[in-house]
Amino acid sequence: MKLIFSLLFLVISLHVAATTVEGFNKEYAGTELRFFRYNNPVSLEKEHVFSLNIDGTGKFSSDVKVEETMFVFADFGIYRGMLFLEPGKTIRLLLPPKREKSFAEEKNPYFQPVQFWFATESKNHLNDKVSAFDGLLNQLTDKYFNQLYFQQSKPAYDSIQTAVKNQFNKESSPVLQHHISLKMKAVETDAFRLSPSRVSPAMQVPSSSYYTHPAFIELLEKGYSGRLSFEAKSMNGTQIRNAVSESNVAFFQNFLKTKYEISGPSSDIILLKMLHDGYYSGDFPKGSILKMIKSRHYTQHASQAVRLMANGVVRKLEYLQQGTRAPAVCLENTAGKKVCTDEATGKFKYLLFADTEMIVVREHLKYLSKLEEQFGKNLDIFIILRNTSPQEMKKFLENEKITGIHLPDRNGEYAEKYRVKSFPAAFLLNEKHEVVFSDTKAPLDGFEQQFGPYLRNELFRRQGSQAR
Repeated sequence: MKLIFSLLFLVISLHVAATTVEGFNKEYAGTELRFFRYNNPVSLEKEHVFSLNIDGTGKFSSDVKVEETMFVFADFGIYRGMLFLEPGKTIRLLLPPKREKSFAEEKNPYFQPVQFWFATESKNHLNDKVSAFDGLLNQLTDKYFNQLYFQQSKPAYDSIQTAVKNQFNKESSPVLQHHISLKMKAVETDAFRLSPSRVSPAMQVPSSSYYTHPAFIELLEKGYSGRLSFEAKSMNGTQIRNAVSESNVAFFQNFLKTKYEISGPSSDIILLKMLHDGYYSGDFPKGSILKMIKSRHYTQHASQAVRLMANGVVRKLEYLQQGTRAPAVCLENTAGKKVCTDEATGKFKYLLFADTEMIVVREHLKYLSKLEEQFGKNLDIFIILRNTSPQEMKKFLENEKITGIHLPDRNGEYAEKYRVKSFPAAFLLNEKHEVVFSDTKAPLDGFEQQFGPYLRNELFRRQGSQAR
């Protein structure tokens, strides 16, 4: 019996190997780099994988359990560093020159980080090779830009293919080869406006672990983004719209098989992408789309990866929608006392995410006193404050006598949980901490006109219920 357990442990150990990420950079001493992975190519949900805690001397080391080659990334300063983790390998990581965001970059809701592949000391890691390929591809597409994207020149594309093959044809890594194949197909899709049926063969990858690799995600976006709305406006659009209204998954399975020439798990991922984009397009009944994603086709799918993806897409589509429970915000207020927004007070809760360094936001905050005066008996106001200078923040809040409960969100945890992209951002919750409006107005954008009639109707309804 002991022998059986020993053999079982050995088999499991062979499949799950520790990958070591280590290095040294004194410029980053005392900082932490948090690495995430995408667990879903459609909803792009982030999942924390590991952290590099860099000590006071600049040294760092971390062991990560890796079953299959995994793509991870870390956002720090102006950067997004990308990394492939291979099972059982040791990676001596090189960090770029440290650069924090400028004031303008910090305040810009459309800021995009500088993406790069981490270099390694060995210069021969999978990451180095992926970086070399991406660099070469960027150079070649820049060189042939006009021929590719304006003239749609096949010889120009063939020249790029030849140059890539000459440099990377002897590389044996299947991850690298699939990365190259998918990236080349993405260039071809952009240049020649490929139909989905011509993109489909490249979407058939050998393992579910490839679904969250960046090249697969990019090609899924380029090949199938907005396709449901596109098909609904085509010659046979009535059939598409009727199938959505009827939540007819079988129709779309057949549609993808015959028109897009794809079936199997990749087909179901493409359909998830189409339904996801269709949900946000406003062109279709949202309930019908959710019904398809929640259907037995996905909940009982043979592929666990597809089942998990469908669950993730449902989570995203329903998150912070009207009637759903919002995450509780638990932070210390400016007096150092811990406050949670889900504490029972019998009132509605108005959550306002604010940055006191922005002039427009300051005007919204000043207007809160009028909302307090008008709705105070039925409304608690919480201001979740973006991390700024504590002294300046305190000075403004006190000098302007800003009403409400002030909760500094120093790490930006709750702004991320509530998916806040710009400030101010507002949410109205009921006594059960459920979202009241799918789009709550900020103070100066019409919250009074939005909440006032709703509150009157709600109080009237409750009085009627009590009378009965």
